[in-house]
Amino acid sequence: MKILLSWSTGKDSAWTLHVLRAQYPGAVGGLLTSINTSADRVSMHGVRMGVLHAQAAAAGLPLRTIPLPFPCTNEDYEQRLARAVQTARNDGFTHVAFGDLFLEDVRRYREERLYGTGLTPIFPLWGLPTDTLAREMVDAGVQAILTCVDTEALSREFAGRDFASALATLPPSVDPCGERGEFHTCVTAGPMFSSPLSVATGEIVQRDRFVFCDLVLAEGR
Repeated sequence: MKILLSWSTGKDSAWTLHVLRAQYPGAVGGLLTSINTSADRVSMHGVRMGVLHAQAAAAGLPLRTIPLPFPCTNEDYEQRLARAVQTARNDGFTHVAFGDLFLEDVRRYREERLYGTGLTPIFPLWGLPTDTLAREMVDAGVQAILTCVDTEALSREFAGRDFASALATLPPSVDPCGERGEFHTCVTAGPMFSSPLSVATGEIVQRDRFVFCDLVLAEGR
């Protein structure tokens, strides 16, 4: 069993790594991340490449990326994903793990894309109560910063906040893990890392309905 983990830089994928290492010691062989090549940042989360690479180093795993243009059509995305999947299969990977929690359409899409490729999708966190899961992450030492906020769900003031403190003041309408896209995070510390990342919050900008908080990696990290 050789697992490739879909890695967004956020808490759910990081916690998935923690869970997988407990369930299948030594089986996780790499991280896979989609990159917006126009911005040179992680897709959706808006995290700088330097921070992403620091996470991979702290996790002790090689990083694979899927370069995506912006804008990117669904057809183009699927073609690039298919190439990444084939390369992974050729390199001996047998499974792809995702940190999805309860969105049936998202899971179904992933299963359909991987059907017949030789890679089996697995969802270690699927169906777990998100309020309990969020608290478990925090209690275990996961530290994360909200890097992207959907202003149709949350106030822009949540951008740049620490996940643990934000969790205590989320509106009842917002999922504690942000599973419906209400917010995205970047993990800076936790049991899946050998050491914490040293980052500082930078500029906060709004693009359409989304507010992004830039994270700057401290020199030497």
